Amino acid sequence: MASQEKRKVAVTGIGLVTPIGNDAPTTWANLQAGKNGAATTQSFDASGFSTTFSAEVKDFDPETAVPNPKMLKYASRSHGFALAAAAEALADAGIAPTDEDSHRWGLAVGAGMMSVAYDDLKVVYDHATDDGYFDSDGLADPSFPANPVNFCRWQSNAGLGLLTKQFGIRGYSTSVHTACASGGQAVGSALKAMRRGQCDYMLAGGFDSMINPIGISGFCLLGALSTDNDNPAGASRPFDKTRNGFVLGEGAGFLVLEDWDKAVARGATIYAELAGDGNSLSCYRITDSPPDGNGPIQAIEQALGDAGITAADVDYVNAHGTSTQMNDRSECAALKHVFAGRVDEVKVSSTKSCTGHLIAAAGAVEAAVCCLSIRDGIAPFNANYGEPDPDCDVNLVLEKPQPGRIRAALSNSLGFGGSNSSLVFRNPESVNSKEANS
Repeated sequence: MASQEKRKVAVTGIGLVTPIGNDAPTTWANLQAGKNGAATTQSFDASGFSTTFSAEVKDFDPETAVPNPKMLKYASRSHGFALAAAAEALADAGIAPTDEDSHRWGLAVGAGMMSVAYDDLKVVYDHATDDGYFDSDGLADPSFPANPVNFCRWQSNAGLGLLTKQFGIRGYSTSVHTACASGGQAVGSALKAMRRGQCDYMLAGGFDSMINPIGISGFCLLGALSTDNDNPAGASRPFDKTRNGFVLGEGAGFLVLEDWDKAVARGATIYAELAGDGNSLSCYRITDSPPDGNGPIQAIEQALGDAGITAADVDYVNAHGTSTQMNDRSECAALKHVFAGRVDEVKVSSTKSCTGHLIAAAGAVEAAVCCLSIRDGIAPFNANYGEPDPDCDVNLVLEKPQPGRIRAALSNSLGFGGSNSSLVFRNPESVNSKEANS
């Protein structure tokens, strides 16, 4: 019995809020120019931490980006990013849910972990501590500014609810929480939902902001962050031998996914085909991928197989490339295994060298970058690279973007806890050519 052909899914809209741009065109232009988003942290006083800098979103006005006071009442900082990026993606696609088809629209988001804002914790501390000891009677004090909205705001699925409400999505929905792999796995979950026939359209992406005393302190204790406080802009240097940790960033990225035939019928601009999804669990260390690249290898090979292509068809890899010693080494081992004899032909770069690591948003933002790379025939470059590492001897794009047609692009997201996500995007011309020859 012949296998049923997989439903083709088009990427027709992109929206971004990142440390180097509050929309997709600005982010893409600054990425090609090598602009760096890292600087001394401004949102709070980080001078007491071993890392005093981060890659923050700049000059973002949620009230301008999301002109809906009722929605913003329940939105955290990262929710504002998500609402703005999602609105841009829908506008870019030129399509949005209607009363007639809202049940055929789905939503898949990669979101950060449940957390509490530092200001909210401080309110509790001020009213419920006595000489450093917690006293619950303070919470019953009439002057305690109790606000149940705060509790709702910090639930891990709060962003999912806000997005469905804002855009009128009534179909399949899911919220993915797999650390740095969240955004990529959300996009992959959307692909699977569409192939199952649950949706004709999906809004898929990720958002996160851990630039607060709680997030910074946790990563500092893990020893995961770069401590190059005198040179924030040069601190994220993936695959460089002197790399010493990642730069914490924040932001959001969303894609509009659409049934290929429907997109063609309405004359939509198609960035790329979302063709393949792969996932694995490394089970090695909570902060590191295995040195031999075993977990990432599985995810990459699954994604290629799901897309119906081989390693010979890939021209660009947007690497996870966090700028940590073990993870960069592991990813390069995986790339050398998968691409074998042609590893020197495949362009590789980590755009975290400019944006920093956006955690749950990273995979979605980098998926969008792959689509833009395919559209424009440009591979972004790996910034801040100076000293080669023999363990990371892949074909890095250095010094400036490299032009050239990209038939297929691979996006890797390798998360804390061992979650690995790989996505494959294909050039629309490759898809049309295949159909014409079939």
